[in-house]
Amino acid sequence: MRLTVILSLLFASVKACGDGNGHRHGDKGPVVTPPSRPLEWGDINVLHTTDSHGWLLGHQKASFPEPNYSGDLGDFASFVTHMKEIAKEKDVDLLLVDSGDLHDGTGLSDGFPTGGVDGHDSNEFLKQLPYDVMAIGNHELYIYANALDMHQNFAPALKGRYLSSNVNITLKDQGSTTINVPVGERFAKFKTRNGGRRVTALGVLFDFTGNDKNTTVQKVEEMVKESWFSEAIKDEPDLFLLAGHMPIARDNWPLVFNAVRAVHPSTPILILGGHTHIRDCLQMDGRSMSLESGRYLETIGAKLDNSKDASKNISFSRRYLDPNRVTYEFHTQRNNKTFDTDHGLNITKGLQDLAKKFDLNFTYGSAPHDFTLTRAQYPSNDSLLSLFIEEAAPVALTINNTRASIPNIMITNSGSQRFDLYAGSFTKNDQLTSSPFADTFQYIPGVPLSVATLVLPTLNKAGANERRELDEQLFGRGYVGKRYMKWLEDMDRRGDGAVKRAAQNLTIGYVTHDSCPGIGDDTLHAPLAFFSTPDFIASKTPDVAPDTPIDLVFVDFIENQLLGILNQLQSNKSFTTADVQPYSKVLASEVLGLYAQAAWN
Repeated sequence: MRLTVILSLLFASVKACGDGNGHRHGDKGPVVTPPSRPLEWGDINVLHTTDSHGWLLGHQKASFPEPNYSGDLGDFASFVTHMKEIAKEKDVDLLLVDSGDLHDGTGLSDGFPTGGVDGHDSNEFLKQLPYDVMAIGNHELYIYANALDMHQNFAPALKGRYLSSNVNITLKDQGSTTINVPVGERFAKFKTRNGGRRVTALGVLFDFTGNDKNTTVQKVEEMVKESWFSEAIKDEPDLFLLAGHMPIARDNWPLVFNAVRAVHPSTPILILGGHTHIRDCLQMDGRSMSLESGRYLETIGAKLDNSKDASKNISFSRRYLDPNRVTYEFHTQRNNKTFDTDHGLNITKGLQDLAKKFDLNFTYGSAPHDFTLTRAQYPSNDSLLSLFIEEAAPVALTINNTRASIPNIMITNSGSQRFDLYAGSFTKNDQLTSSPFADTFQYIPGVPLSVATLVLPTLNKAGANERRELDEQLFGRGYVGKRYMKWLEDMDRRGDGAVKRAAQNLTIGYVTHDSCPGIGDDTLHAPLAFFSTPDFIASKTPDVAPDTPIDLVFVDFIENQLLGILNQLQSNKSFTTADVQPYSKVLASEVLGLYAQAAWN
């Protein structure tokens, strides 16, 4: 038997062609680089998606690397259909698996009208794809209503294959008492359609601590001790498929892996992880493989050759694909006229209709050039962080504000911005994509400028132990930015930065270095530039005397840290929460749109 994980894909969205015809134009726009070689097939092949976060319409901005990821969910659905046909012709199996985080990312998931539920409408389209296994992610649990929607409306569509091995939700039964049940199912056992191979699947979430009340995340170390877990892995299948929203490195997959290995020393194990938004691959032993599939429809794949001799290692290759029509057509041997299926076209049309329903193409203004998070130095004219805190916030937060004439310093965390902002129309969808967090702005009046100017450097100079502790707390609550940026930084360093990019005649994109042999990237790119950014950022210092009392403005997210630092920096007053007042009704997620209306028209 040969086992193969061919791909895994993730999703991103801005806007589709918008001509109302429910199709995509593969022959227009920037020219993307085709794949470097055909895919390899085995007896069991797996398409894997993770961390889609509602990005289902495809990256449609013209600036690279966005065109690399310009395929939408309808294109992917057509691709899956053709891949299933190829698998049938080859008499092999093809599984479709997802590792969680369907919510929180674009207007399709987050742009719903008042009274709606995040991701409910966009998830209806994911339900139309033939997923064999899907696992829960942490973004399904921040809000109880989202978790309840997944339990009541999404999981049933998977017919026992939506897995939440260590995640429960509390419900009221028919009486007045409550019950605690899995959001989906704890595990699944099934046979593959073509080969009839037995698969035992689990869906594990990392030790997440940011879940809403009436949801429960059991620690992984406790989950593997449960009687249901022992019963689930008791019988030997042909393959253990461990899907889950947990990084394949530096996390708790070894606990699950070792528990299975204690019972089945040589059974093939495939781990499909997620959460940190990177492409990664490793092996825990010679008869297993672990893969992580990045974010926002940016892809992965692998191949396992499984010897019947349990004493021999498994050899495999994996592939990270750029999800665009050029990639899809290359690997299915279709062209722009023969690639689309009716099913795929209907999904694309439905997504476009949903975007219109949510008014996602409402335009605030036209961005003069690209503003990026890590590909431009901070501070600089091309930095999104500079744009947000130095230009946009001082304009948006002082609109109809009685304190507009009082000098101020505004501070926020750099993680408040999530995605690059590209040249051209800046829409409602772009606002939700780039700056999605609905933090409120508060202020403390009467802080001397000489003290206020010391707050930012003190925030950014936290000691190593304090920083490590904070990073661990944030990771537990679901923040992955640090690990993702470390991956980008390492990619740029290995690629010799701008010098090598200039020497190579390649478009920019991901250049993956993982722990598995061979080249994993399906399409060759030059690495993205990377510049490190501080944890906290601030507006420009007002030109007033050092002893001038000013308004110290900050997002509620950092209130406790900021109060502690203020009390470290001076002894004239002991600041408490009683000194904190609301500064503006404008939320952080509204700042860029208001600024665009004022400055980009």
